[in-house]
Amino acid sequence: MLSFHSFILGYLGIACHQHLYLLISKFTRLTFMQNYSTENKMSSSANKLPINQYFVDASQLILGTMNLGGGWNNNPISKEDITQAHTLLEHCLSVGINVIDIADIYTFGKAESVIGEVFKQNRTLREQFIVQSKVGIKLTPTFEVKQYDLSGRWVTESLNASLKRLNIDYLDVLFLHRPDPLMQIKPLSETLSNLHKQDKFDFLAVSNMHAGQIALIQTHTDIPVIANQLEMSLLHSGFIEDGITTNMHDNAAFGFPRGTLEYCIQQNVQLQAWGAMAQGQFTQLDSEDKNIAATAKLIKPIAEQHDCHANAIVLAWLMMHPAQIQPVIGSTQTERITQAAKSTEIQLTREQWYQIFETRRGNEVP
Repeated sequence: MLSFHSFILGYLGIACHQHLYLLISKFTRLTFMQNYSTENKMSSSANKLPINQYFVDASQLILGTMNLGGGWNNNPISKEDITQAHTLLEHCLSVGINVIDIADIYTFGKAESVIGEVFKQNRTLREQFIVQSKVGIKLTPTFEVKQYDLSGRWVTESLNASLKRLNIDYLDVLFLHRPDPLMQIKPLSETLSNLHKQDKFDFLAVSNMHAGQIALIQTHTDIPVIANQLEMSLLHSGFIEDGITTNMHDNAAFGFPRGTLEYCIQQNVQLQAWGAMAQGQFTQLDSEDKNIAATAKLIKPIAEQHDCHANAIVLAWLMMHPAQIQPVIGSTQTERITQAAKSTEIQLTREQWYQIFETRRGNEVP
């Protein structure tokens, strides 16, 4: 049977059909996403995430793919790797997760490749997910020296390579992975503008950048910078400490970029958290770190009360922040994805939130 795409293209007799195909693909995807929102409770507009102004149905939880593709080695991807990725994507949709976070360097490109094979096998999956990927890091041994590269040439080359590996025409969100000290903002902005005009990506985002760096990029481009991905979790809680230790000597010790949280809230830039589950450390009742062990013991009965895994409490704690943070769940196990999904149904009390935080920090707030 002739596909809908092929029928439209043939009927209109358009020679240059690639652009039209892309528009039809996006329209079809939008229809999928609208249906998704009416069927899935995690996509409720009640979430009111900053990113929902661009993707109305974006889920609060994000699937992280850092370990997809068979590991950080030179082995080719296998049928088992593709099956694993396919199963994981299908499972994410079943529990209400419709955002995928990737990077060109993850498992040396194999994470993108394995997802690309899944998209090749099942095109409807592409249309049901918001796909974001990152560029801007060169790793050894591929390159002699590890470095960050936000030059126009490298961004262009990397994005095109990512799209090829992913078997897709465009990214929903293009992330600049790390700040490059040698970044030349005007050539970069020109490159981003050209790639955007070519429909290579819809929106721009950054990772591991502070407020000033985001503002610099945004003032040089008309493309909205819609997200900033940083390490934020109960373990790495500098984003909280930055606010509560203002005007204190301790403030300099936490490392979280000062004022970045507030800047992102003010500018409606979506905050995304990598390392959100803290590698499961708050399930370790016998941890050598006494504060982690004490926090794990505190979380255990709260998790039992909510009939959930401890990791769900850790995520619920993070998502209770008014910034409406999107946690990235970097797991290849469907069971852990299910455990994490439970977090969106949990509402901690203010007292529980502070008790968890103060137990983790080892003393009460100043």
